Amino acid sequence: MQLIVGLGNPGAQYMRTRHNAGFWLIDALAEASRASFREDRKYQAEIAGAEIAGHAVTLLKPLTFMNHSGRAVAAYAGYFRIPVQQILVVHDELDLAPGTARLKRGGGHGGHNGLRDITAQLGAEFARLRIGIGHPGTAAEVVNYVLGNPAPEDRKAIDEAIQRAVDVLPLVMQGHFDRAMNALNRRADAAPGQKAEK
Repeated sequence: MQLIVGLGNPGAQYMRTRHNAGFWLIDALAEASRASFREDRKYQAEIAGAEIAGHAVTLLKPLTFMNHSGRAVAAYAGYFRIPVQQILVVHDELDLAPGTARLKRGGGHGGHNGLRDITAQLGAEFARLRIGIGHPGTAAEVVNYVLGNPAPEDRKAIDEAIQRAVDVLPLVMQGHFDRAMNALNRRADAAPGQKAEK
């Protein structure tokens, strides 16, 4: 991977909301690799250069708001000629319970507006790291749910899943995507108190 993108909404009012789980992981990854973000107006994003397992990678947080995430990703990837297959997008996932994280290659957008916009700009062949936030139960409640703060126990479970994901990312950077995927899935299945997936 040359580019790891975390999805979320900029601004203090969104910082703790479920929809910013992608930002949370990118921030944890930056902290683990001692990388610092800077705002780059050319790409409408916060960007940090990091090294993971001896491999250079760019961490990117779009500042375009979720629905226009593809603008920042496409601008940066296009300028540096990064193939879409070498991009990993980290995002919140309604269909996974808090405390769950999953890696996958490609796929649909599943109604996620950030993924929808990136797919429209670049195609669907980028890899995804899905951070479970749970589902409110009905489609009518989804918008308020993703823009709301998780309960303390759910945030704790999400943070634990984020740490497990950060721990396997060196395997991804070394080209062992399937090993990382299997390791993350096993660790999630073995996590104490794990909730059932929805």
